[in-house]
Amino acid sequence: MAAVETIARPRRTQAQRSAATRVRLLEATLQCLDDLGYARTSTPEIARRAGLSRGAQLHHFPTKAELVTGAVEHLWARRHEEFLAAFARVPPGADRLAAAIDILWEMMSGATFRAWVEIAVASRTDPELRRHVVELTTRFADDVDRTFRALFAAPSDAADPFYGVAPRFAFALLDGLAMQRLVLGAADRPADEVLDALKALARLVMPTPANPSSQEER
Repeated sequence: MAAVETIARPRRTQAQRSAATRVRLLEATLQCLDDLGYARTSTPEIARRAGLSRGAQLHHFPTKAELVTGAVEHLWARRHEEFLAAFARVPPGADRLAAAIDILWEMMSGATFRAWVEIAVASRTDPELRRHVVELTTRFADDVDRTFRALFAAPSDAADPFYGVAPRFAFALLDGLAMQRLVLGAADRPADEVLDALKALARLVMPTPANPSSQEER
């Protein structure tokens, strides 16, 4: 019988193993926040769900505040990439303003928003957590503003008062709707009417979104 050749898998570097461990912890944290809420989420439970020792968890994230905010940041980065990919798939000639709003609303229906609500509320009375949340909120706002300006051309009228606040306006409205849906559930039909009104307002005051292919060529 001919010998069966085996191909040895390349061994992962220490940095790769460390990165994989961090991802397991962050994913387990998001699971806990969604299943248990912030108050009942504990670092031992996170380590258990990640299949790691407490020592490994403490090595990467010494405090619960660092772990939960790191998890939300990890999820935000992934959802940001998903938004860009989904927006790039919107066919030419489609209502790209409405599409952007629909994609954002869909993204705010799951673990991303629920995890953020859990830590935002908890940060009101937790100084250490609040410091992390303030830093994350600032970074998220900067990401949103940069993405908005990349996808939507600046208006020819430099005095346009809406363009500069459009991202914050849209997110404030969507945040409020998402909070209402947490209480009322999927039966919150008025949300559809508010979303339609937001799209109509956007068409009135916003410039046409930039073509993704032209952005890539720059």
